[in-house]
Amino acid sequence: MTTTVAAEGLKAASFLADPTRFLFFTGKGGVGKTSLACATAVALADRGRPVLLVSTDPASNLDEVLGTRLGGEPTPVAAVPGLSALNIDPEAAARAYRERLVGPYRTKLPAAVVRSMEEQLSGACTTEVAAFDEFSRLLGQTRATAAFAHVIFDTAPTGHTLRLMKLPAAWKGFLDTNTTGNSCLGPLAGLAQQRSVYAEAVQVLTDPARTTLVLVSRPQRAALDEAERTSAELRALGAGNQQLILNGVFRADGVSDPIALAWERKGRAALAAKAGWLSQLPVSEIPLQPHNVLGAAALRRLWGEAEGGARGEVALPSVPHGGDGFPASTGANGGPPESLSALVDELARPGRGVIMTMGKGGVGKTTVAAAIATELARRGRVVHLSTTDPAAHVAAAAGAMPGLRVSRIDPEVETRNYVEQVMATAGRGLDANGRAMLEEDLRSPCTEEIAVFRAFARIVAEGHDAFVVLDTAPTGHTLLLLDATEAYHREVARRASDLPPEVVHLLPRLRDRDYTRVLLVTLPEATPVHEAAALQEDLRRARIEPLAWVINQSLADSRTTHPLLRARGEHEAPYLHEVRTVHAPRTFLVPWVAEEPVGPERLRQFFPESTNP
Repeated sequence: MTTTVAAEGLKAASFLADPTRFLFFTGKGGVGKTSLACATAVALADRGRPVLLVSTDPASNLDEVLGTRLGGEPTPVAAVPGLSALNIDPEAAARAYRERLVGPYRTKLPAAVVRSMEEQLSGACTTEVAAFDEFSRLLGQTRATAAFAHVIFDTAPTGHTLRLMKLPAAWKGFLDTNTTGNSCLGPLAGLAQQRSVYAEAVQVLTDPARTTLVLVSRPQRAALDEAERTSAELRALGAGNQQLILNGVFRADGVSDPIALAWERKGRAALAAKAGWLSQLPVSEIPLQPHNVLGAAALRRLWGEAEGGARGEVALPSVPHGGDGFPASTGANGGPPESLSALVDELARPGRGVIMTMGKGGVGKTTVAAAIATELARRGRVVHLSTTDPAAHVAAAAGAMPGLRVSRIDPEVETRNYVEQVMATAGRGLDANGRAMLEEDLRSPCTEEIAVFRAFARIVAEGHDAFVVLDTAPTGHTLLLLDATEAYHREVARRASDLPPEVVHLLPRLRDRDYTRVLLVTLPEATPVHEAAALQEDLRRARIEPLAWVINQSLADSRTTHPLLRARGEHEAPYLHEVRTVHAPRTFLVPWVAEEPVGPERLRQFFPESTNP
């Protein structure tokens, strides 16, 4: 069966009337930043303006949306004359950065010293700062983008973006005050060479004549909360030229279908709760789409009404269906996906351990983690639900109930505690000058990485005696965290006695499938599925094997009669089929629910068949 439905375009994108040279798209993971950044780039290029589109996200999916294989240098997009795009590759940037600092010493210092320098530069902080180095070059070095009339940044999910945007000021301040000549990244000479670029990057970010910050949200409570918080933090940084796009706005249009009415009601309620804030900045709306926005033609359709073009008809692919309403399967993981109740039954049996939800931003990792944690607590288990996500909202999702403790790894708190601990131990025997130098070194932005890592290890250690459910950060940040784990584990092997036991045992615990159960959460859409598949390969290279995949917010078996929602449900078929037959060792399904899944009672919507007390 194939369905065609109308695809509506964006309404009133005021920032396109007179666009600034630099445009940043930011917001909570999964709200559509990449699609809208790409659609904007295509629209400007179609006007005859040379455009460079840049992803700063370690988990970029520009390649898939544009249908072009990208690298670290501008690559023309064949389907859109005038448009070039690139991905800032954190690993490649880190390799080049390390070589820039270490290379001059290879023939001048003993091999052991060179290896020590390379190890010092192998952590996630080096990766992030190296990627930031590339970002600053594009933003603050005029000649780097002189060939382009507009530079559009498809930024990473919010927490990472805010760290990235704070780094120009943070590193400039560190360079201004550091007198030791060293940092956690090695000789400051490598950073000092970039001082003028960093200073210019700060000026560009805060200049309303040159830069527009486009906040992207969906009409959903968590996404709007994140957008409002992001807006305030960006204003505090001096970036006040902001606009908001509400993506995925849905109107039932008089159809009496209960799912359509519930979908519209949820969106209206979320927007009404933010009416005061929404009145403070320009707002554009883009209707909910019946399809994945992939390729130049689909991206152009997003601007159909704004550009006066006709609404396009979108044909949806189909695959053979079984009698259960799901795609027919021929793979080893065939049959209908299992329910979340069945998954919790299995997770509960050992009586303890770590459960980690991982995946692309915006797929519902927090909701799935909160649902699992509250259900385990409802069954009488002791559970600690925590998150490593800088943009966490896990406490709001889970609520409060007996047996459940909810926490967040707060970078500021952990950094402060870590600095106090180092000063009380390593700084105890130092004179005043030595303590001052140690304090100076601890003001480096890299100190936060170490502090957060130790907190993560401490929480994972609790899985020895109770349940720990970890809502991890969006994919790019998670991979940086796992990279840090590997780097620390190598260091631990050389000097294990210097570190807490939970740090020593962290990587073995993550690799122990009886101790840590990894769940990959995805949506039944192209980009989230392929992102989860790439993450699974990265995990397997780190010798961490996922237990199962969880497909969230599925409309496939909803029986909706609304044409657009029915089209979205049909469009899930090939991705459900792909997950179950190609990628997932096991598959569990979470259906779309009518009530916002916030708090223990509403999270029980995911367990309608559960007979546990």
